[in-house]
This record gives sequence, C-alpha cells and structure tokens, in this order.
Amino acid sequence: MTTSAEGLQYLRDFVRRRSAIVVEADKNYLVESRLSPLVRELKLASIDELLQQMKRDERGPLARRVVEAMTTNETSFFRDIHPWETLKNTILPELIKTRQTSRRLRIWCAAASTGQEPYTIAMVIREHFPELATWDIQILGTDLNAAVLERCRTGIYKQLEVNRGLPATMLVKYFDRQGVEWQVKPEIRKMLAFQELNLLDRWSMFAMNDVVFMRNVLIYFDTNVKRDILGRVRDKLAPDGFLVLGGAETTLNLDDQYAPLRAGQTVVYQPKSAQKKAV
Repeated sequence: MTTSAEGLQYLRDFVRRRSAIVVEADKNYLVESRLSPLVRELKLASIDELLQQMKRDERGPLARRVVEAMTTNETSFFRDIHPWETLKNTILPELIKTRQTSRRLRIWCAAASTGQEPYTIAMVIREHFPELATWDIQILGTDLNAAVLERCRTGIYKQLEVNRGLPATMLVKYFDRQGVEWQVKPEIRKMLAFQELNLLDRWSMFAMNDVVFMRNVLIYFDTNVKRDILGRVRDKLAPDGFLVLGGAETTLNLDDQYAPLRAGQTVVYQPKSAQKKAV
C-alpha cells in the first residue's frame, strides 16, 4: 500500500507535532505497516485517503488513532533483566532506609505500553520486600495510547506475552488463569494506577516521585525534546530519587543536573542535589 511523498511528509510532521516522535524519512515501510490495518478497517482506498480525512480535524478521534498506531508498544515482563536487579539490590533498599518515617513510595512508569513494566515493578516489590506490605505504595503507569491503557487496567495477557520474560514461578504466584489467558491477581493490580498522558503535555496531576522509569522513550525524540523532558522529570523527582533510562539512553550532554550512578550492570541517574558518588 504505497503512500505519496507529500502524504508521508505531512504524516511525519503531524506525528512530530503531536507526540514528538521522529519518523525518519527512510521508514516508509513502518508507516505503511502501522497504518494499513486502520485503512482496511475504515474501508478506505489508501493511506493518502486516511490522511486527507484526518486533516479535517487534527484533534479528532481519527487523528488520535493515527498517532496511537505510529507509537511503538514493544515491551515484556522483566525486559533487559539488569534494571530489575538494580531495582531489587540498590534502588528499593536505599529508599526503604530513607523513607522509614513516611513509609510511602511513588513510582512512575512514563511509557507503560501494555503494562508489563509497571506490573514487573509491583512483583519485584511483593516478591523481595515483604516489609513493604504495610507501606503506602503507588505505581503510576502513563501512556499516550488509550487503547493499551485499557489493557493495562485489566491486567490480562496472552500465553505468548507471559512466556516472554516472566518466570514460571511468578506466573503461578501472581496470575490467575482466565481461559487461555492470564490475569494479574487483584492484590497486585491494586498497587497500580494508569492515566493517559502525552509527554509533551503538562504533568500537573503528578506528585513527587521516588523512582521514574522512562526506558526506551527518549530514543524516539530529538535533542531539544529530550532536554525538555529530562528537565521536567527532575521537577517531579524527589531530590534523592532515581531515574531509570533504557540501555541506549543517557542524560549526558542533555541535562547536567543529573549524576549517573553505577549500580550493578546498569547506570541510573539522580539529581545532583542527592550528592551521591557519580560514575
């Protein structure tokens, strides 16, 4: 399903304006693979016709579906195992020491996708830190894609999805079988809340966070957007809080108010005010 050069340029500009995601000029195949199902669903003749309809109301439901279709929702339980070792061995033990008075933790997953990452956080807490059972803990997952957030709220996953990264013992312990699918147990689901959020918009609904997971998000943005988002994350991160990025992401040369910290086989970041020893 081919698309005109004019249509592709319009789409790239639109997606960048609405989500800051940069669709490279050589990724035409990605555009066609993501939008062709929507074209068929709406019984349209082409992606160009889809874009022409979208132009009539760039804030309407069709435009929203196009942006959602162009977002990447690749995720899995315990993805890239090392960050979870760091959460278990470094981040949570440190926060348990420093939050003994408030007994309160706030964790934000800034690109929740279909929910595997925030649910992994909850399982790490339940599995390894029974002393936190009486603490006030909330894990907030946000994403700009409303459809995937609905999946997050149900906590229901296909067999193939639970097979990706989730140990069998944790599947049995923290999930209930629902026919051919699996649902996260209620005691885990109640630790989480989900909200729709485009990272380009205001974040006024957030309290201060002790940990921010923003893994494999910045790679889709240009330099100016990365700097803006990292600065706003600091505004929503406790002075001794932790920022966890993807393995190919860094704050270096983007925001000099973060200190990188080596923790096991990963690097995490804290505001420099935390006065931790930097890498």
